[in-house]
Amino acid sequence: MSVRLFLCAVLIMHLVGCVSAVREDDRILTPKPGPKPRINGPRVYGSRPGRPFLYRIPCTGRRPMTFAAENLPRTLTLDSTTGIITGKAPAERGDYLVTFKAANRRGSTQRPFKIVVGDTLALTPPMGWNSWYIHYWRVTDGHMRRAAEAMIESGMADFGYQYVNIDDCWMVKPDANDPMIGGEPRDTDGAIRSNRHFPNMKALADFIHGKGLKTGLYTSPGPLTCQKYTGTYQHEEIDAQKFAEWGFDFLKYDWCSYGRVATGEGADRVQKPYIKMGAILPRLDRDIVFNLCQYGMGDVWTWAGEVGGNCWRTTGDLGLAKASDLPGFYHIGLSNAKHWEYAKPGQWNDPDYILIGWVGEARKQSEGKPTTLTPNEQYAYMSMWCLMAAPLIFSGDMDKLDDFTLNVLCNAEVIEVDQDPLGKQAPIIRRTDDYFIMAKDMEDGSKAVGLFNTSQAETDIVVTWTDLGIEGPHRVRDLWRQKNLGTYKNQFEANVPRHGVMLVRLFPASSAK
Repeated sequence: MSVRLFLCAVLIMHLVGCVSAVREDDRILTPKPGPKPRINGPRVYGSRPGRPFLYRIPCTGRRPMTFAAENLPRTLTLDSTTGIITGKAPAERGDYLVTFKAANRRGSTQRPFKIVVGDTLALTPPMGWNSWYIHYWRVTDGHMRRAAEAMIESGMADFGYQYVNIDDCWMVKPDANDPMIGGEPRDTDGAIRSNRHFPNMKALADFIHGKGLKTGLYTSPGPLTCQKYTGTYQHEEIDAQKFAEWGFDFLKYDWCSYGRVATGEGADRVQKPYIKMGAILPRLDRDIVFNLCQYGMGDVWTWAGEVGGNCWRTTGDLGLAKASDLPGFYHIGLSNAKHWEYAKPGQWNDPDYILIGWVGEARKQSEGKPTTLTPNEQYAYMSMWCLMAAPLIFSGDMDKLDDFTLNVLCNAEVIEVDQDPLGKQAPIIRRTDDYFIMAKDMEDGSKAVGLFNTSQAETDIVVTWTDLGIEGPHRVRDLWRQKNLGTYKNQFEANVPRHGVMLVRLFPASSAK
């Protein structure tokens, strides 16, 4: 190579490095909620007949606030001051059409809500928080209680976040010298025991339920979990009964050590433990959402719903995904996006958690530090997950939620895309070296569209009505800014920043909304 070519190559590398290292301002795009009540979250909810029922109406606005519910089934009771609904689901299967109402000194609002009593849970993707990417093996009862309190205090619960989930390391660790985590792994009946960091699992679940929130836990079908704590192998039935007795509402079932004991070949080998647990959970006396965590083995998206899964990981751990020209969430998300045809109400492709705010480094299981993602990358991350109808499970530090992180997590109009009752996952309708476009059909006939810039500089992206399969004038709304952009006849074009997104929703110009 000549000296001139070498110097040119060095200059180009320097310029590219400068572009990738550009410091973006933490521009908060999401308007703050107003003082008047606004009911958020899902508009449909599934429960099995006669099971315990718990739902906190997500509502922003100035407190104190009063709540009411027209046509609420007689088996349910609403606390008018907290908006928390408790009781048991009706014994009779069917759709129960309810109208939620909320009022304060600044105004009032109402919103329809459908309770579907049948066999399907998670009619919209689960929303909540998981302990793994911030607390790892350090997790305690105190962390979980504080996370529940923070979910209320931060306002996350007012946008529909409801699950507070423990990941690995709550059980006894066999042969551990530390008395806090060692000891007998099972009680005299053979049921799983928690370690001393979790002295009373039922009391913990009751505490979280008392705030109108739900709670979940984690285990493995193998003899040990990924961190070598006690798994459920050969104790599946009694452990599941114990989870229900404690009062848990969500189960993450992680493959981990099961590979050592798995039998069979092909699909049978990877399906067997999930078929077994999937048959147990519906027989319990409470609803437990079933999350399959086995990293996409055996094309899990093709069969997980049939074995009782409500959501299933399609890839490896996002926290371990290596960045190249793009952050790891793009690679995980683009892989998950391929399986859009398999998502539907009660059955969701899961590309892993939302890792923004303060998060730990997964390989080192370190204490948290601020995310290295730029602001535009964080907007793209959340937009992509919502368009894919993915579970929205945050896994950062709940005690260090800043205004920017909350603006990404808590935009009601963006969340509506994820929680749309139609339950469609957006496919990628166009992809080039510099950008890709995703489009999601919404229940009301509108389209949610994401224009994602994957290049190293801002770029103009155009989406045509032919791309979207629509005709005629459409009103376009910027969902992050919650701002109407005008009426467009044949196409929409936006200048999108480096690694950023323009997330819009298109309504026929004749529609009232």
